[in-house]
Amino acid sequence: MNQHVQMTDEACFHCGQEIPEGTHFTAIISGKPRSMCCPGCKAVAETIAAGGLEHYYKHRTGDSFIAPELTGKDLPSNVQAELQLYDNENIQKEFVIDASDTEKEATLVIEGITCAACVWLLEHHLVKQDGVAQASVNLTNHRARIRWNNDEISLSNIMGAIYKIGYQGHPYHPDKEEQLLEQEKKRAIRRLGLAGLGMMQVMMLSIALYAGAFQGIEAKYAQFLRWASLIIATPVVLYSARPFFIAAFRDLKSRSLSMDVPVSIAIGGAYLASVWATFTASGETYFDSVTMFTFFLLIGRYLEMQARHRTGRAGNALMNLLPTSAIKLNNDTEELIPATELVPGDIVIIKPGHTVPSDGYILSGHTSIDESALTGEYLPVSRQEGDHIIGGTINVENPIKLKVSEVGANTKLSAIVRLLDRAHEEKPTVAKVADKVASYFVAAVLVTATVVSYIWWQIEPKDAFWITLSVLVVTCPCALSLATPTALTAATGTLRQAGLLITRGHVLESLASATHVVFDKTGTLTEGNLTLKKTVPLADLDSPKVLQIAAALEAHSEHPIAKAFHRYKETNAADVNVTVGQGLEGKVDGKIYRIGKPEYASQLCHQALSNTDAPDNHGQWLLLCDQNAPVAWFSLNDQLRKDAKLTIKRLKSIGITTEILTGDSSAAVQEVSSALDIDKTTANVSPQEKLSYIQKLQEQGAKVVMVGDGINDIPVLAGAQTSIAMGSATDLAKTNADAVLISSELAKLADAVLLARKTRVIIKENLGWSLFYNITALPLAATGFIAPYMAAIGMSASSLVVVGNALRLTKLIRRKPVK
Repeated sequence: MNQHVQMTDEACFHCGQEIPEGTHFTAIISGKPRSMCCPGCKAVAETIAAGGLEHYYKHRTGDSFIAPELTGKDLPSNVQAELQLYDNENIQKEFVIDASDTEKEATLVIEGITCAACVWLLEHHLVKQDGVAQASVNLTNHRARIRWNNDEISLSNIMGAIYKIGYQGHPYHPDKEEQLLEQEKKRAIRRLGLAGLGMMQVMMLSIALYAGAFQGIEAKYAQFLRWASLIIATPVVLYSARPFFIAAFRDLKSRSLSMDVPVSIAIGGAYLASVWATFTASGETYFDSVTMFTFFLLIGRYLEMQARHRTGRAGNALMNLLPTSAIKLNNDTEELIPATELVPGDIVIIKPGHTVPSDGYILSGHTSIDESALTGEYLPVSRQEGDHIIGGTINVENPIKLKVSEVGANTKLSAIVRLLDRAHEEKPTVAKVADKVASYFVAAVLVTATVVSYIWWQIEPKDAFWITLSVLVVTCPCALSLATPTALTAATGTLRQAGLLITRGHVLESLASATHVVFDKTGTLTEGNLTLKKTVPLADLDSPKVLQIAAALEAHSEHPIAKAFHRYKETNAADVNVTVGQGLEGKVDGKIYRIGKPEYASQLCHQALSNTDAPDNHGQWLLLCDQNAPVAWFSLNDQLRKDAKLTIKRLKSIGITTEILTGDSSAAVQEVSSALDIDKTTANVSPQEKLSYIQKLQEQGAKVVMVGDGINDIPVLAGAQTSIAMGSATDLAKTNADAVLISSELAKLADAVLLARKTRVIIKENLGWSLFYNITALPLAATGFIAPYMAAIGMSASSLVVVGNALRLTKLIRRKPVK
């Protein structure tokens, strides 16, 4: 997947933005086909046309975006009309999901965010809106996740509230966000280029003025050089530095402080003072400092933007895995349609080499599926009739028919992206502290600058302004605000590419301090692909019959054990009750049966049997009973995961205690424990006992990571400090976990712990460097040892050090060989 999007010269008829190369979306407006940049614009345009509102396009002025000067005012009627279109359910299905019976949740891309204060402002402003239950904004990729009560407030009103405080919200769509990222990059390059050109030209003129000050220069030539510097510096201030002024104005209006406030005061004050000196032909001009300051600031912002874009595109790359078209089967006739038009129940044909357009089940055929983009596992996996496959994966071998089960925002791919966004939005403690410190730091900088200005006005009035300017610039807390999010974002992205999807913000912090890793057995340390090794009938029924009864009951379970019986299912069971961690009870052919642990199943026939009563002590045994007597024993076999032994060795080598905590009471538990050299094993425990065990362990001071995969693991996954679900786990287990091992490669656990520890070190280094720089630079600037241009260079350099240090986390730590 190429991360760079080539743009065409053609503009979208609806939004006016450039259309990415290879994108082919059109809508019929006023009887003519019009080019669109993405499905979102296409859907909005078609809704406008269907509502008889095509005159909107004749009377609108410019693009569909709102200029900053509209901030705080009532929105124009045409903009309000367009925002109301986003209340249409057909449009919302692409980016809105039902969070509950009354609440909806949407992901928006926000334009105009410059720093952590913007995030604070947006979140606080949105949650104050009646009906908005939750609003979280990601500083890294500028996405907002908003949950609201649809009976109390509409999506259009929420988006209008965003516009009114000076930002622009767009429905999240990978193609749309790619365009926004590309536009932001182009604007940044234009501003940076103009600032760099202006700085070089003004510096040449300033050298002549400085030389003239030492060697003598006629007044008319000096004045000419000043006017020339003014003319060159003005576009730099009005265009290149414009984002700083807009952000500062917005923050002051909303009564919040950000780093843009002291920056804007510094640039604006220096420029206006220099203009006054030029017009009155008195005093000194510092156009060189203004342009240089702006240039170095923009360099820092540009490099930070590039790092942010890299992370944003990682999520887009996931969503862009879905193809734009699909081959739908209509009465044995193949029809090529846009993938966005698929609905659950449709049947599609997927040919070898084609990408799966949505989640679904294979109706016919068998093939291999390349899931590397999701799991990091490069080997294709075999899939056959009845198996579930995920949209965005690639069919490798044979053509298959797929019945669509989920589309749009309900696909697993969309769920993964939402989980990834959730992880970025939830800030660990260190990030919250850093944000709070940064906001107070800006206030402290302004107070300090005022005090310094007053003192120098008493000592040397002509130097007061420039020393104050240096103080404002050199202490700007850019590095402090970037210190934590850049490191967390880099580490999270690295682990996702390796196959570990972090879904909660605290995971890296918790993994770094982990002391115990506790594993479930079946499906975690073992493959979970249990096979039936032996059947021992105990009554008049033969093996095929008892297998049919067992299969009918197990068809109602999602436990890995149930898969061993699926192939024998020929009849159905009724009134099935599942006792989590024990077994199942139900009616087959009108007769009540129980299957599961011997202690549980034997209660039905009022006998007391256990594993010790099994035919032998090898493997895992299940008992099937009716109301009269035991009916059959079943022996199950499960293979260890190929990397389980290496994983345990590596975890122990980095000082982590390993344990098994399982509901299984068979001899297989001890066999697995011995084979892997596990430190401690606790077997035959219920889900509630698992939770109690973990809680007791945590009360004793242990930092626990729980790894599981089944429904019976949900309580303990929710109760552990850090929980990781296997990629093959049930959806419910993955939802309750803090991270998902989508590659199902256990060895990634040790990688994650090592990277988390490195992340903790780098965050401390970044915060330490940021505070050291500001504490050191402030007295130097206040005493007049640092000129404004030196302050600009120092501030930008400190930000670059922080970003560069965080980028060390973009690669996993090399594994050391374990003996």
